[in-house]
Amino acid sequence: MSQDTAAATPVAGGAADVDPKRWLALVVIAIAQLMVVLDATIVNIAMPRAQEALEISDANRQWIVTAYTLTFGGLLLLGGRIADYVGRKKVFLIGLVGFAGASALGGIATNAGTLFAARGLQGAFGALLAPAALSLITVTFTDVKDRAKAFGVFGAISGVGAAIGLILGGLLTEYTSWRWTLLVNIPIALIAVALALPIVRESKAHGNTKYDIPGAVLATGGLVALVYAFTKAAEDGWSAGITLGFFAVAAILLVGFVVFEARSSHPLLPLRVVLHRNRGGSFLTSVLLGAGMMGMFLFMTYYFQGTLQYSPIKSGIAYLPFSFALIITAIVASGLLPKVGPRGMMTVGGLLATAGMIWLTQLRIDSSYLTLILPALVIMAVGMALVFVPLGNTSLTGVDEHDAGVASAMVNTTQQVGGSLGVAVLNTVFTTALASYVTDHGPQSAPLGVVHGYNVAFTVSAVLIAASTLIVFLLVRNTKQDTAAGATEEARAMVHVG
Repeated sequence: MSQDTAAATPVAGGAADVDPKRWLALVVIAIAQLMVVLDATIVNIAMPRAQEALEISDANRQWIVTAYTLTFGGLLLLGGRIADYVGRKKVFLIGLVGFAGASALGGIATNAGTLFAARGLQGAFGALLAPAALSLITVTFTDVKDRAKAFGVFGAISGVGAAIGLILGGLLTEYTSWRWTLLVNIPIALIAVALALPIVRESKAHGNTKYDIPGAVLATGGLVALVYAFTKAAEDGWSAGITLGFFAVAAILLVGFVVFEARSSHPLLPLRVVLHRNRGGSFLTSVLLGAGMMGMFLFMTYYFQGTLQYSPIKSGIAYLPFSFALIITAIVASGLLPKVGPRGMMTVGGLLATAGMIWLTQLRIDSSYLTLILPALVIMAVGMALVFVPLGNTSLTGVDEHDAGVASAMVNTTQQVGGSLGVAVLNTVFTTALASYVTDHGPQSAPLGVVHGYNVAFTVSAVLIAASTLIVFLLVRNTKQDTAAGATEEARAMVHVG
C-alpha cells in the first residue's frame, strides 16, 4: 500500500467504519471483475469469425488481441494512480461506462480499424476499472477476516471467469454472432453501474497526487511501435525500411521511458522496483511466460476451428481441461509453497510448461485431441500454475511498503505486455513460416503449410518458456523462510494496485 493510500484507508477492525453494505458492494465489484475476465477469453473464441467477417489479414489479426492487452497493460499503473487520486468509486463507474461504450463500438464495427480501436479503448477503460475494483475491496472491507474472504471471492471470479468466457464465447459465436462476444458487456456494465451508485462508497487518497503522464505515454507508445514493427515485418519483411523505422521508434521511446523514470520525482515505475534481483527476475519471467502462452491460445483457436473444423462451442469446451487443471493445481500449489519454496516450484513448473509446448509442436493436420492435444494442454496448465502461484510472492520479496502497490501491479502489467509482444512475434513467425512453406511446396500445400506455421510458432513459444525457466533458476533466490515474509508483503500489496 502506498503512503497516500494508507492515509485514506480506515483502520481495520473498528466497528464504526464497517460498511453495512460491504457484501452487496462485493457483488457489484465481482460483476465488474467478471466482465473484465470474460473479455480476455470470450473474444478469443470469436476471432476466426471476426477475421473472416471484417476481412482482416493474417498479419493484422493479432491486433484483435494486442490492441486490448497493450493498452490494458501499458496503462494499468497509471490507472491505479488515477483511481486513488480522483476517487475509486468515480473511476470505477467511468471504467464501467467506458468499457460498455468501447464494447458497443466493437460490436458494430464494419472494418478492422474500428474493431482494433474499440479493443484499444476497452483496454484503456479496463486499466481504470481493474485497479479501482481491487482498491474498493480494500477500503470497503476494513476487517481483516472479511477482507480475506472478499479477496477469495475476487480471486475465484478471476479463475472461473476465464472458463466461463470460453463456453460463453462459443455459444454466442455459434448461435448468434461474433459481435455478441463484445455486445454482451453492455448489459453487464449497466447492471453494475445501477447497483454501484447506491451501494459502493467513495474514497480517495490525499497528499502527493501527481501523475506521470509522460512515462505512461512513452511506455505505451514504445510498446505499440514495437508490436507494429513486428506486424510490418510479417507484411513487408524484416529488412524493409518501414519495419526498421518502427523498431527504431520503439527503441527510442522505450529508452526514453527508462531515462525519464530514472529522473522523475514521481515515476510511474520506480526503477528500484525492477532492479532488485528476485523482483527483476520475476518480472522478466512473467513477460516471457505471457509471450509464450498467449501465442498458444491464438493458434490453437485457429487450429481447432480452421484445421479440425470444430464449432466455436466445441473449441471453447476443448480448452476447459486447461482451465480446470490450472485452477486445481493453483489450489494445491498454494498449500505446498511454504514447504518447498518458490524457486524449486517455479523451476519444475517452467520445465513442465516447456515440455507441454514441445509436445504441441508435433501437431499434424489430423491430430487426435485425446492423445496429443489434451495431454499437452494439461501438462502446460500444471506447469503454468506452479510458476504463477509463487510469482506474486517473489515479485514482492523485499519491496518497500511504499512500492508494494507498484510491484503488485507489475505482475499483471508484465503478463499483459508479454502477451502482447508474444502474439505479435509469434504471428509474424507463423506468417513467415507459412509463406516459406507455400513457396517451397506450391499453393496446393497451404493447409499443410498452416499447420507447419503453427508448429514453428510453438517451437518459438517453447524457447520463450524455457528461457523464463532459466531466468528463474539463475535469478530467483528465495528460501522457504523468505516465503513467509513475502506472503506478508503480498497481502499488503493486494491492498493497492498502482
